[in-house]
Amino acid sequence: MFNLRVHRIHYLVTVTLFLILSLSLPQAQAQENSPSEQYTILIMGDSISAGFGIDKQKGWVALLEQALAKENTQYSIINASISGETSSGGANRITKLLKQHQPNLVIIELGGNDGLRGSPIKLIKQNLSYMVQQSKQSNSDVLLLGMRIPPNYGQTYSQMFADQYSQIANEQGVASVPFLLKGIAGVDGMMQADGIHPTEAAQTIMLKLVQKGIKNIKIISQAH
Repeated sequence: MFNLRVHRIHYLVTVTLFLILSLSLPQAQAQENSPSEQYTILIMGDSISAGFGIDKQKGWVALLEQALAKENTQYSIINASISGETSSGGANRITKLLKQHQPNLVIIELGGNDGLRGSPIKLIKQNLSYMVQQSKQSNSDVLLLGMRIPPNYGQTYSQMFADQYSQIANEQGVASVPFLLKGIAGVDGMMQADGIHPTEAAQTIMLKLVQKGIKNIKIISQAH
């Protein structure tokens, strides 16, 4: 009688353990296979990042999203670019966008329209620096995309305009692409008829420059 009771208890314990393991294994497997935390990229740009004059799905932003989709990390790209946007407009919008999306990375592509209007370099640099500072305060990495303007605006102004991007990047300790239209501006087939906006053929070149800039962020983060 005693042996029978012991065997019965042993049987119940074995069944209980089996049920516990059966229930816990699927849960553990689900946790192992669950997607990693989402990585959000906020893009603040003008018509160049908004895809003016081309199929939006063939613009550099869409191409970046397609490239990131092939990786394991879960990426989300928020393209807040607006055609005609200035650095002042970006500075006015960025705080709300940072709170709304809480991005891991902010890509800033602004200043071109300011330069074409002949806005003071001091004002442009102030606005861009503010955007970088606000992004950093929100614990976001920053990639600053540099632009240039035609030389007919005067050598001094054009040079100061081009230099401001690297200056801001060095002062703020963020990654930058010196000139987003490198290998594009002035090249046949790479610019639209207006001479300002890149064609679809130029988008992959911009994509590679941006991807290189994103890789540089890791180097800067390790240095700090």
